[in-house]
This record gives sequence, C-alpha cells and structure tokens, in this order.
Amino acid sequence: MTMTIDAKGVYYKELNHNLRNHLDKGVEEIIVQNVNGQRYIGDGVTGSQRLILEGTPGNDMAAFMDGLEIVVKGNGQDGTGNTMNQGRIIVHGHTGDTTGYGMRGGEIFVRDYVGYRVGIHMKEYMEKIPAIIIGGTAGDFLGEYMAGGIVLVLGLGLREGEDIVGDYCGTGMHGGVMYVRGQIPEFNLGKEVKIVEMTDKDKALVRGYVERYVAYFGGNVKSILSKPFSKLIPYNKRPYGNMYTAW
Repeated sequence: MTMTIDAKGVYYKELNHNLRNHLDKGVEEIIVQNVNGQRYIGDGVTGSQRLILEGTPGNDMAAFMDGLEIVVKGNGQDGTGNTMNQGRIIVHGHTGDTTGYGMRGGEIFVRDYVGYRVGIHMKEYMEKIPAIIIGGTAGDFLGEYMAGGIVLVLGLGLREGEDIVGDYCGTGMHGGVMYVRGQIPEFNLGKEVKIVEMTDKDKALVRGYVERYVAYFGGNVKSILSKPFSKLIPYNKRPYGNMYTAW
C-alpha cells in the first residue's frame, strides 16, 4: 500500500506524528511531497517500510532510525542518520555536516558531496557494520574518532585542483576503514591513520558498493573502478590511551 502526504506548510511535529501513525498502521510506502526543512523525519522509527521525501528535510533526519528506507529527492541537512541503528538512506543530492554521526548500523548513500565531520564516532558491533557511500567530496575531519564501519568516497566530478577530502581526515580514528578514490595528499590526513594496499577482499567490497551507487544514481561502474583507491586504516586501537594513564 502506497499513500501520499503533502507537507507544504506543515509544522514538523504534526508531520512526524502523521507519518508515525500511518507507519504504525502498516502503510508500506509513503510519498511526502513539498518537504521544506521539517526536522526529525523518521527519528527512532522501527520497521521495514519506505519513505520518499520530495524536497529538503531538516536536521537530524533518521536519527536513531531502526530499519526504514528513506529516499530523499533533494538534499539532506546536518545530522542525517545521526546515531542510526539500521536501515538505509538514499539522498539524490548532497548532505550537510555530521552525516552518520555515531552511526551504529545501516547504510547511507549520498549522490553528491557531504559536509564536515561525516562519519564521526561511527562504530560497529558483530554483524552490524555501518557504511556511508559518498559520490562527491567530503569536508574536513572525515571519519573523526571513527571506531568502526566503512566510509567510501568516490570523488565523481572532481575539479582540477580540488581535494577529494578535507583536512584532518581520520583524526582520532581507531577502528573501521575508509576507501578514497584516487590519491590523498599526506597533509590532508590525521596523524592516527595510514594508507595501505587494497586486498582482493577490499576491491570486491568497493565494487559491490559502487554497483549499488550506480543502480541508485546512474553512472558507469567500469569507469569509476578504473581509478585506483586508497585504503585508510588506523595505526592503533587506542590513539589517546596515554592521555588517561597515571604519570
């Protein structure tokens, strides 16, 4: 069952209350038209249904979400997928700062660029391995304090002289892995990360995400994969351990 809701001029609390009521009643897909900055859409919702948001949702979309699929036909703002536990977000545009903050599971696919501190404090537990796939570029502090999960940056449409990631990439990183298409200048990296060779397992993992990216947004898998990727991992699991020990 699919239904349509017009969000034009609707206060965010009213809109979210309405969405929850319909999801609780078992509506499988809800198309929300004229979304314009309403916050907290999909927050804390459990289920396997689908929301299609036409427009630009506000901050903290899908925070603490546990299972929905949200498709954004527009851009996302700050805090998209904040502490998300499970589910999928597909953004046909870009997202702002702290996308995937503290993310614990699920996937976020962003067609274009993302802001600062994306993937900060990401973590994983047993079978839950969160992933953020970025089609464009990422701002400063990508993967800051990252404790687990996967970040993939494709840098599609990169202009001459433009950096694919900003400064301090991986600062404080102590778990997880980042894959960045192309070369990364050493001065862009935090001191806690290093670049290592891709394994066959890494290449297969990246291919799988690229194939899905192309299925969502278009593009050419072969062309994207024709450029080598840099693999970033942390030097150790406790980069600041000596700060909390006795003299």
